[in-house]
Amino acid sequence: MTCLELETRTYREGCIPVLETERLILRAPKLEDAKHVAALANDKRIAENTRRIPHPYSRSDAEDFIAAANTPQGDIAFLITTHAGLPIGACGLAMHDDAAPEIGYWLGVKHWGKGYGTEAVRAVIDFAFTELAHESLCAGARVINPASRRILEKCGFQWTGVGLCRIQALNSSAPIDRFRLDRGLWASLRRWSNVKRVS
Repeated sequence: MTCLELETRTYREGCIPVLETERLILRAPKLEDAKHVAALANDKRIAENTRRIPHPYSRSDAEDFIAAANTPQGDIAFLITTHAGLPIGACGLAMHDDAAPEIGYWLGVKHWGKGYGTEAVRAVIDFAFTELAHESLCAGARVINPASRRILEKCGFQWTGVGLCRIQALNSSAPIDRFRLDRGLWASLRRWSNVKRVS
C-alpha cells in the first residue's frame, strides 16, 4: 500500500516524517495542536510577514490550516516544537506544479532571535533534497524583514531578485526578495560544513 492509498489521518502520521535537530523536533501538526498554533500565530508581526496567515488568527484558522496540511499531493507542513514538545512555530513546503517547491516558515515572536528559524529551515531543506529528491527550492522574504532574509542566506539561498507577493493580512501585495537554492550548492555547503566540523 502506498502513502497515497492511505486515509488522510494515517497519511499524515505515517508518511510525514519526524525531523529532529539539535534543539527541535519537526512533525506533522495534529488537531490537538490548534490551540497552541492559534496562540502563537495571532500576532500581527507574524501575519504581515507571511503570505497566508490572516490577522486576527483564530483557533478556527488553526484548525483549517491543520486540516489542509499534509494531504496527498498537497503542501507539506511541519509543526516546530522543542524537544520538550512545546510548539514554537511552523515550517513547510508549498508545492507548485510547474516550479520549484517554496519553503515557508514562521515562529512565535518570543522565539525570535534564538536561531530556531535557521535550524528548522535547514532540516526541511535536507528533507526536500534527500527524501523528496527535489532539484531546487525557492523562498521569499519581505524586503522589510531582514531577519527572514538572514535565515535564508545562512541556509545557502541565493538572492534572485525582487517581486510582489499577496499578503493576506495586509489585503494587498508587498515587495519581497526572491531566493533560490539548487541541489548542487546545497550538497557543496553540506560537504564544506562536514569538513569544518572535522578540522
